[in-house]
Amino acid sequence: MNRAIVRTAFVVGLAIASFPAAALLAQDGDTFAVQGATIHTVSDGTIENGTIVMRGGRIIAVGANVDIPAGAEIIDGTDKHVYPGMIDAFSQLGLTEIGAVPATNDMNEMGRFNPHLNAHTAIHPASEHIPVARANGITHTMAAPGGGGRGGGGGSGIRGQATLIHLDGWTVEEMEIEKSAAMVVSWPTLSSRGGFRRGPSRPFADVQREFDEQVEELDAWFVAAQHYKQATESGSSRLTRDLQLEHLSRVLDGGLRVIVQANDHREIESAVAFAEKWNLNLVIAGATGARDIAGMLAAKGIPVILGPVQRLPNGQDVAYDDANTLPGVLADAGVEIAFATFNSADSRTLPYEAANSVSWGLSQDAALEAITLGPARILGVSDRLGSLEVGKVGNVIVTDGDPLEITTEIEHVFIRGLPSDLDNKHKRSWEKYKNRPVKVKAVTTT
Repeated sequence: MNRAIVRTAFVVGLAIASFPAAALLAQDGDTFAVQGATIHTVSDGTIENGTIVMRGGRIIAVGANVDIPAGAEIIDGTDKHVYPGMIDAFSQLGLTEIGAVPATNDMNEMGRFNPHLNAHTAIHPASEHIPVARANGITHTMAAPGGGGRGGGGGSGIRGQATLIHLDGWTVEEMEIEKSAAMVVSWPTLSSRGGFRRGPSRPFADVQREFDEQVEELDAWFVAAQHYKQATESGSSRLTRDLQLEHLSRVLDGGLRVIVQANDHREIESAVAFAEKWNLNLVIAGATGARDIAGMLAAKGIPVILGPVQRLPNGQDVAYDDANTLPGVLADAGVEIAFATFNSADSRTLPYEAANSVSWGLSQDAALEAITLGPARILGVSDRLGSLEVGKVGNVIVTDGDPLEITTEIEHVFIRGLPSDLDNKHKRSWEKYKNRPVKVKAVTTT
């Protein structure tokens, strides 16, 4: 290797290592206030002509009559709106960059069973997708391994552990909220449809047999994890460490939450029965066919992370508006819902997925909650995130209108109580081409 390159890499690495990590985070003296704005707390209604104050990375005051500490940097909130930062409850932000370039995609691993692997190790903080999402008010996300696409599963198996992160930071350690937020399981599918790229339709008996075999295979992994956990707790000296079973055993007995990607209502019912057998802390992701079992999900208190609603119906016999009306149906039944993009490049469109459902029966308040406090509750961090309350992390956005409206501008974004840079690749491209010459004289040669 070229010595100059080695020397440069060493100097850069030394500079990063010697830079105080604390300097990259909010300090006790970093105080910011937005004054005179309409504050949408999500948890406690709306405050007209209100003020919110952040210091040391936390919200220290919010209300109509708030004293602003001396030395605080004040933002005039006249005619502005303040909301909690939005959360993409299931994305691949930081795990993929360019779909057609395999070297930039790190959301899948070899093999179908990888409970020991964590998305945390693969997140790329310098991804161009992150500032694009952040500029549209997305302040945190759960970056999840495997099972990409529009809420689909991508084959059954245990994908690994998802990581909950802030969308700002030089390193993944700075971005980290929960290193292990959930275990992601992709449930077997009962689809027998053929069609483009799927080949001919298969007999349902064959599909059912394959489905049962794959569920039994998953069950065998959980049996092994249970035995491993029992051997560990008994202090067996003959136990050989197994990282796969060690991490999988963390989900047993209501431990680490398990997010199961499943769509068809029969698949979801199977996953629910499986979760009850193993006493799992279950969340369903995708759930395109959950309409017929909304009551069951509500009765059992099983939350759902919905994929994008701007998609085609999930089957020949499904109503054209099924995707649009599903969120309202689930919410009306009492199911806790959250919206997610299951994507990276599309994460910025999260608020519009929620907004699209408002036109089809979901209330405005429920839509906003489903991208703020709802996902925070589902992911177990509502004590820290999701609403504007004293003591919570200062993930806050300032807008000139409703963030569910596509014409609304996000004017300020705070993450951990600090202003975040809103520059991004989309903005730079827009500036570049907006300023191109109106007329270009033809160059002639003689």
